[in-house]
Amino acid sequence: MAQAIFIGSNIYRGSVYGAQHPLSIQRVPAVTDLCRALGWLPADRYRTSPRAKPAHLRRFHTDAYLEALQRAEDDQAVSDTVRARHGLGTLSNPIFAEMFRRPATACGGGLLAAELVRDGGVVHNPGGGTHHGFPDRASGFCFLNEPVLTILRLLEMGIAPVAYVDLDAHHGDGVQAAFHGSDRVRVISMHEAGRWPFTGQAEDRAGGAALNLPVPRGLNDTEAALLLDEVIVPSVAALQPQVIFLQMGADSLLEDPLSRLALSNRAYLRALDALRPMAPRLIVSGGGGYNPWSTARLWAAIWGRLSGQEMPDHLPPEASAVLRGLNWHRKGRPSETLLTTLLDAPREGEIRDAIRDLARRQSRAMV
Repeated sequence: MAQAIFIGSNIYRGSVYGAQHPLSIQRVPAVTDLCRALGWLPADRYRTSPRAKPAHLRRFHTDAYLEALQRAEDDQAVSDTVRARHGLGTLSNPIFAEMFRRPATACGGGLLAAELVRDGGVVHNPGGGTHHGFPDRASGFCFLNEPVLTILRLLEMGIAPVAYVDLDAHHGDGVQAAFHGSDRVRVISMHEAGRWPFTGQAEDRAGGAALNLPVPRGLNDTEAALLLDEVIVPSVAALQPQVIFLQMGADSLLEDPLSRLALSNRAYLRALDALRPMAPRLIVSGGGGYNPWSTARLWAAIWGRLSGQEMPDHLPPEASAVLRGLNWHRKGRPSETLLTTLLDAPREGEIRDAIRDLARRQSRAMV
């Protein structure tokens, strides 16, 4: 069996969307450094992400949009017309130094991941997962849509069907729209109901290509396990995918400031363990995640699981130092638990009637 591969890049170091933006934090550098401090990332497991060329990006994005995005990076400014047409230079998708090169690198990582799993295997691309981008506009912190481009490349190589499973707190609207009506891609999303982008209702099937699980605030590990076992896993099994793309946005964790869900990172690992054996190829990306400590711990734990590492009860001093060195513009410091451990305590609880009803309805929708 091929060894799991981690894709990263130095372009993420020091690159931020703005001092007060939710993506002012160092996420990919933190998970890379944490994995190295744990001794989990030898040179033969690491690949540097290439930057996707415009020709590759045109598989999904329009010429006009790509030209506008590159020009905005060069000029560090946009006109009112470009802002209105393409969503550039907004509060969510601001002007910053690497606004084309950084997302193009994330997409290059996804395209590399597709090539690496051509004959089977597992790849972790924490810089990917930008699931809100549309062909001609930026949206929701996403300038380019890495999951769509990666899946399109897999389909070009004849690798199908594809199961796209999204655990981000925000519905992956750009991915669902891209594969509306597809019989080769199933888009499965568990996300917080009533949260931006206010899409992904339970009854929305996207022409038969989507299965949406909008969950209420406070989703706990026990409830997530029910939806995983009764809806997500059976839906993936029915598809018999050749590849699973697993979007692991960390904003469903309790500590995240941009959602009101209450998962531990163990819930994500449970999903990973359940889905990994169900296809010969697995690509795992990042996504949302706006608490630097909880995000780095989750994505590092994911890599640990993918690469067969033993999870420590307590982090060694050099790994803890990585977490202690992170900064956040929000006031306050994390608990010692977030600085000295990798795995959360389980966040279990009662299963609410709304969750049981959602599981029943969506199980019936698969028939």
